[in-house]
Amino acid sequence: MATQIHPQAIVEPGAKLGEDVQIGPFAYVGAEVSIGDRTVIGQGARIEGETTIGQDCEIFSHAVVGSIPQDLKFHGEKVQLIIGDRNKIREFTLINPGTEGGGGVTRIGDDNLFMGYVHVAHDCLIGNRCIFANAATLAGHVEIGDGVVVGESGCAALLPGRREPGGTARLKPDRVETGFAQRGH
Repeated sequence: MATQIHPQAIVEPGAKLGEDVQIGPFAYVGAEVSIGDRTVIGQGARIEGETTIGQDCEIFSHAVVGSIPQDLKFHGEKVQLIIGDRNKIREFTLINPGTEGGGGVTRIGDDNLFMGYVHVAHDCLIGNRCIFANAATLAGHVEIGDGVVVGESGCAALLPGRREPGGTARLKPDRVETGFAQRGH
């Protein structure tokens, strides 16, 4: 199968598309975006900025990936978003690149699932095989290790600078609690 771009999609000159990429109607792919082989970009998804997406990823309708960070200190400097292989990014998920003050990169590993309405803010570092339940929210500068499940009962807000080495994370009224019951999914 060859790369397929719907006639109503916009792919800016300069975007790099791998083999067998599929881009749905009304999707937007910016000029600095690089998309790996066999990745599928759904209807109305928006991929922009200096964003690299690995192979065999699925980005569903209306996800926004790589838009400028939601940080008042951001003033247009060069920043990146790097997403590994086989990630599933579901509907209306927002993933921001890094900021100058946080190293300039948000990095996501391989084999992760971001359910609908997830927010990954600037400068987050996410490992492999993680699951982010619907509406899970990561503030800027959060590090998540391999095999972490976030927001198993709805919405979890992990605060800046927080590190989760593995297991589960769930929000309590006054703190984030962690456990290790969900490893190895």
